[in-house]
Amino acid sequence: MLILQHPLEVHEAKGTARLLHLSLPASRLVVAEAFDEAELQRWLHQPWDASDAPRQAVLLYPQTPSEPVASFSPEDPQARATPLRLVVIDGTWRKSRKMLYANPMLAQLPRLALTDTGPAAYTIRKAQREGQLSTMEAATHALQALEGWPAQAWQVQALQQSFAGLIAQHQRLRALH
Repeated sequence: MLILQHPLEVHEAKGTARLLHLSLPASRLVVAEAFDEAELQRWLHQPWDASDAPRQAVLLYPQTPSEPVASFSPEDPQARATPLRLVVIDGTWRKSRKMLYANPMLAQLPRLALTDTGPAAYTIRKAQREGQLSTMEAATHALQALEGWPAQAWQVQALQQSFAGLIAQHQRLRALH
């Protein structure tokens, strides 16, 4: 997984990108709003180590009506012919759109849009609309879909426990103030 974090999110106490990165040892976390095109190309598609293979990058992001791009469906066997690399943008909706526009290569990636995720568990931050999830929640749902993990899979449980721990810690600290 490649996690692209907007610079203004780095010191956000309620942010989940860092926790997601620490929870997934094979992930990369890169902080910037605009990326060098050649470097971004390598992060998206090239092997990260000797045991890796070239990857098909898939962006976890809803379709934008103004710029329709290919949708990615985990059930499509043709779409799964090459190993995948999930790309996640961490930032507010406004910041993530800025990152898409600043990086045309990102905007052109096939997109995995989440549906039927249920209510957000991210109670420490307000969502603008129902169904909007934290980076960690959205990535967990995406990995479930891509990897075919059932809700009770240990990987899902581990990510959810880390997330619940972050929320509990924030609530304890808030109660002290």
